[in-house]
Amino acid sequence: MRHYQKSKGQRSLIRTKAFFRAYPSLPYILKWLLISLIVGVCIGTASALFLKTLGWVTDFRENHLWLIALLPIAGFVIGYIYHRFGKEVEAGNNLLIDTIHDPKDIIPFRMTPFVYLGTLATHLFGGSAGREGTAIQMAGSIADQFTKPLKLTPAERKVLIISAIAAGFGSVFGTPLAGAIFGLEVFLIGRLKYDSIFPAFASAITADLVTKLWKTGHTHYHIPTIPDFSFLNGFYAILAGIAFGLCAAIFSKTIHRVGRLFKNKISYPPLRPLSGGILVATAVWALGSTKYIGLGIPTIVASFEQQLPAYDFALKMIFTIVTLAAGFKGGEVTPLFFIGAALGNALGYFIPLPVGLLAGMGFLAVFAGATNTPLACSIMAVELFGRDCGVYVAIACVVAYLFSGHSSIYGRQMIGEPKHNRFASFTGKRLNEL
Repeated sequence: MRHYQKSKGQRSLIRTKAFFRAYPSLPYILKWLLISLIVGVCIGTASALFLKTLGWVTDFRENHLWLIALLPIAGFVIGYIYHRFGKEVEAGNNLLIDTIHDPKDIIPFRMTPFVYLGTLATHLFGGSAGREGTAIQMAGSIADQFTKPLKLTPAERKVLIISAIAAGFGSVFGTPLAGAIFGLEVFLIGRLKYDSIFPAFASAITADLVTKLWKTGHTHYHIPTIPDFSFLNGFYAILAGIAFGLCAAIFSKTIHRVGRLFKNKISYPPLRPLSGGILVATAVWALGSTKYIGLGIPTIVASFEQQLPAYDFALKMIFTIVTLAAGFKGGEVTPLFFIGAALGNALGYFIPLPVGLLAGMGFLAVFAGATNTPLACSIMAVELFGRDCGVYVAIACVVAYLFSGHSSIYGRQMIGEPKHNRFASFTGKRLNEL
């Protein structure tokens, strides 16, 4: 009887081994599905909390505009906390990109509360910033805490951080497919890391579902009129894409230069956001409008429906560059949405395409040019606006990507494949090394 049971167990083991030999990807899928579920739940919950509290502080600021006068003081406090306790995490998104390329120390968990509270303070007191950078940094620092408990190898840790970026981006904007592609595309220009494709999608989709389970809403955008595509309309889309790419390059290069200017002129770090806060608060008072601070969602929505002043994109660019270059916390992406949508709206004065379509094209093309992620942005267009605009936005994104040159808001991006053979010598270099 014992011999029979032993033989039966051996046969079962043989069948199990044969099964896994027949389906060699199954252990990988099961492992990363479990990890992605854990990571997605944690990051989706964090994104939900962040979005809800960000909405609260934005509403509170708009009902108590005197808070903007305290922006310099808030800037000093943010700068002091990072200078005193947060030097290890000050690099933000660039730290995550560096970790993917060269995994070293575990990303400190303190990045999550620091960037979360810093971003809320920035918005509460009237800075011009976004939310993507915060969501991604929170996601990366949360996910990396699982590296040691799960005994992940350096190669697996890279996959984990990519998945975290995908989950953070996808959940904060409600675009899981674009989030997954963004995580795969953002750290290495011109190439995708296909061994991370399943974890990236699984994490992004899970995080997005969890964020929605927490009853967290996302802004809905609508392009009223989309004409049939033609060669002439394609030509107009190319012209618009050139403008969006040049705008992205100007934004990326200027924010780095202004950041260096603050560092060169002001040696004590906490005084940089204090000075930037004075500039922003004074500008708000001089203009008599809060249109260009915070996320700017009302203006973005309006850009799809009506003609805006042609200078809106430029003023938002100035406010955002000063805010973030001075050291306030928050992302660049939602301001880039504002800048792109407002620029597209302004192009409606010159390019005979519907204003709403041009706004939608600019919304994503400026972002694509500033982050070198044309594929993610093209997918995001379909998730946000529907498939009818897909060809127009894809053309604008690809052209903007090419015309933005080798510039980016993320200086630590590495060139996996240059945008033109003429720049073959750039391969393997970081953008801030060029």
